[in-house]
Amino acid sequence: MSGREPIPLAQIQAAQERIADTAIRTPLIPLNLEDPPADIYLKLENLQPVGSFKMRGAGNAVLKAKAEGLTERVWTVSAGNMAQGLAWYARHVGLPCSVLVPEDAPATKLGALERMGADIVRAPVEETFRVAQSGRYAGIQGHFIHPFADPDVMAGNGTIGLEILEDLPRVDAVVIPYGGGGLSAGIASALSALDPGVRSFASEVETAAPLAASLAAGAPHQVIREPSFVDGIGHPLLYPDMWPLARKLLTAALVIPLQEVVQTIRLLLERHRIVVEGAGATSVAAALTGGVEGERVVCVVSGGNLDSSLLETILRGKIP
Repeated sequence: MSGREPIPLAQIQAAQERIADTAIRTPLIPLNLEDPPADIYLKLENLQPVGSFKMRGAGNAVLKAKAEGLTERVWTVSAGNMAQGLAWYARHVGLPCSVLVPEDAPATKLGALERMGADIVRAPVEETFRVAQSGRYAGIQGHFIHPFADPDVMAGNGTIGLEILEDLPRVDAVVIPYGGGGLSAGIASALSALDPGVRSFASEVETAAPLAASLAAGAPHQVIREPSFVDGIGHPLLYPDMWPLARKLLTAALVIPLQEVVQTIRLLLERHRIVVEGAGATSVAAALTGGVEGERVVCVVSGGNLDSSLLETILRGKIP
């Protein structure tokens, strides 16, 4: 699990060098929209080889462990994106890989895992949450890489923050989808080290927003999770190990209704011809509400692994 302090800048910079030949430097583009509430930019992590930012954290963790002599199986628990990143890198370095996935994991993500040769183990959703806390599962042996609370994973995620400031030196705010918190912690660690004036905001979905509830309560808080098509975020609880980082690094959490997620996915497809999954659309939806103060706002579009059947429903303006 993670420590309670931000990820050191030197570790994030080392991760940037480590993954430079495998994870791509994603483009940062202005949002094509008339009269937006701010100058909004999109950091397109959906264009990574596995379709999400998880390429970075998984890559840094696997490549670092391999360089340190790891030869055993690697495994994680994930709804799909971290699993894909881990499977991609395990195949890249020649290690076996297993992933524990919730029973409602999307078909698109499971299909990608199968193509990359990962061993897939299914479990009830509640069980996967427990395994994410404990890092243990009786049916899988090997080297466990936590999907978000591993310091090496967070350092890899933090490379997004480095790229944002390199490509757009004057930034007022960055909006980051909040699932387990590893993406937010990594990026905000980089931003706070290089430019403390940049504020980091989290975006959550209304079907499960534990960060907003925790910030309101002043302590880690559990919420009722309603299953939805937004599968990349929406945990029922804020993990205690991540709370000190979230409280220290994040300005606020913005909670997005499902209908606004649908509208944003349609907008990004129509204006930029890019497919974005629900979690990745929440950051853009948050910026469009005008609730993020600042003239220049960067939205981290965290992933694009959306089932075609869901996309068809969304294009009709309906909630899947």
